[in-house]
Amino acid sequence: MLGKLIREIVTGRDVPLRLHIGGRERREGWKIFNIQPGANVDYVGNCTDLGRFADGSVHEIYASHVLEHLGYQRDLPRALAEFHRVLKPGGVAMISVPDFEFICRRFVDPGLTRDQRVLLMRFAFGGQLDEHDFHFVGLTWEFLSVFLGGAGFARAERVERFDLFTDSSAMRFGDELASLNVIAYK
Repeated sequence: MLGKLIREIVTGRDVPLRLHIGGRERREGWKIFNIQPGANVDYVGNCTDLGRFADGSVHEIYASHVLEHLGYQRDLPRALAEFHRVLKPGGVAMISVPDFEFICRRFVDPGLTRDQRVLLMRFAFGGQLDEHDFHFVGLTWEFLSVFLGGAGFARAERVERFDLFTDSSAMRFGDELASLNVIAYK
């Protein structure tokens, strides 16, 4: 590892910084930023303050099932503004959140069992297993698009999946995807 770093410094090669915000799974080429320390966590902190990273220093951000844990009045706009600030021009933020429109539509289905409704409730409000596992906002494509635009992102598009990590972005309820997956472009 040290030899690789020395080669990169000597050759002047720009090593892309790719942040996995809220992650736990180690993947080559990615640094993990999480609010809770862990075995694979490189940086501990809140995603509303990415002050340790310079403007335009990050090539890619990946945040799966993180943003719904932020209040929509202050913390969500602040986090997205930080994502935008640290991304290089042309950088992307890959974002996955529980799809609140899907959750609402499915929750009222009279054919669901009580256990299925409980699962949907957890998608909406978090598992509530620790102080960080509460959801403060329900995001739809419409709402998330507005927040991304407000943070300065040039455009955003929905995607089916990312296939980068084993996480909730691919979560399904029955045969339907329960996550809203979006790529936002700086």
